[in-house]
Amino acid sequence: MKILFISSEVAPFSKTGGLGDVAGALPAALASLGHDVKVVTPRYRDLRDAGRLAPTGQSLQLRFPFGEVGGPILSARVAEGLEVLFLENEHFFGGRHGLYGDAAGEFGDNARRFAYLSVGALQAAQRVGFQPDIIHANDWQTGLVPVALRRGFQSTSLSRARSVFTIHNLAYQGQFQKDAMADLGLPWDLFTSEGGLEFYDTVNLLKGGLVFSDALTTVSPTYAREIQTPEQGYGLDGLLRRRAHRLHGILNGVDVHEWNPVTDPYLPARFGPREMEGKAVCKRALLQRFGLPEGDAPVFAIVSRLAWQKGMDLLLEALPTALQADIRFVGVGSGEGPLEEGLRALQARFPRQVSVHLGFDPALSHLVEAGADFFLMPSRYEPCGLNQMYSLRYGTVPIVRATGGLVDTVEGGLDGNGILFEAFHRAALLAAFRRAQALYADPPRLADFRRRGMEKDFSWDVSARRYEALYSALMAE
Repeated sequence: MKILFISSEVAPFSKTGGLGDVAGALPAALASLGHDVKVVTPRYRDLRDAGRLAPTGQSLQLRFPFGEVGGPILSARVAEGLEVLFLENEHFFGGRHGLYGDAAGEFGDNARRFAYLSVGALQAAQRVGFQPDIIHANDWQTGLVPVALRRGFQSTSLSRARSVFTIHNLAYQGQFQKDAMADLGLPWDLFTSEGGLEFYDTVNLLKGGLVFSDALTTVSPTYAREIQTPEQGYGLDGLLRRRAHRLHGILNGVDVHEWNPVTDPYLPARFGPREMEGKAVCKRALLQRFGLPEGDAPVFAIVSRLAWQKGMDLLLEALPTALQADIRFVGVGSGEGPLEEGLRALQARFPRQVSVHLGFDPALSHLVEAGADFFLMPSRYEPCGLNQMYSLRYGTVPIVRATGGLVDTVEGGLDGNGILFEAFHRAALLAAFRRAQALYADPPRLADFRRRGMEKDFSWDVSARRYEALYSALMAE
């Protein structure tokens, strides 16, 4: 198949979160299955690996009510069957730092910027002579892709393509004042609550993707069910229930080459499910790196964005009680100011048990995953989550709240690979701490938990074949 994949960020070139990881890994996995894949993304000012880009000799020229805009199309050949096309526009992408905003907040012209990406990606396919069978858009930044495909490109060769739209996090919807309709040249007959982009008297770009796509996906089976409820539907649960027959939950994969304890270059010792001696070496190195005393005490850890969604406030509420036992806690992350301050205060109060690194450090993140005994993810909601899968691969038992992709990857119970708790409540998290301590005190059972987790297959190959099956079914309709 010929697949056009459109995303506002693509690792390793640009990334703010899980979307960038998916847009880097899934197209590569699809190309490895023999498909012809082109990814379209903006050429940001702070693009990494920019030296790999080459001109295609083609350019865009788009006309919106706000003006005529355009720019060159650049290219990077990433692998056999995989090319990334970059849309260059100095005003929208090249003249500022940040992908979606800066320290002052979100950019005020994001509706225009990502309309340029959405419509420009379709024109770019035409310019380079690529006739896709599948057009796969992602999150609100590309919500206008299926809208434009239906309403602006219906008389072109692209009209034969089938469209797929993936929801990575329903909480982010791309809402703008309704004057964006006229600004972007969207017909006013689309400003309706039923079958249109209207959402409480605003324009909702994510809703456009939900309404106009041939198929919808999200990043785990459980999250696909959760977003159809008022609690996690963010006002779109009714629409998602109506389109449930078109909604598919396909679990994200992880980069099993980067996250492999057998070959990880960041570790002082390597290990696998049948040779675990190196994990003890990593634990000692982790404690030394964080300046904590060694000893036979369990190490609990986080590597996280410090955010409300991630349940970091609940963790801060429970940790002072949990630390009354002989445990250690290490953390790596950054985010909301009060949560950072809470971790600093905890470290000051328990200097021989708690140590945190506020910031992003890839090498340290790998060491934490390898050296910790337990990894904490007490999320309010979690569309998929990646760290729990990294933890399982590294023999670090995840402690997770039973939500979203955490339910789909972590198995609780006596013969499981992790610890789940249901209620978003301090008492439930403290009970999970106690279960972890009991597991740590039973080395043979702990070894079984570790082995079962490390033997799970979370590769992108599994996920890519599920997308391949979905694409094939759409083409057969």
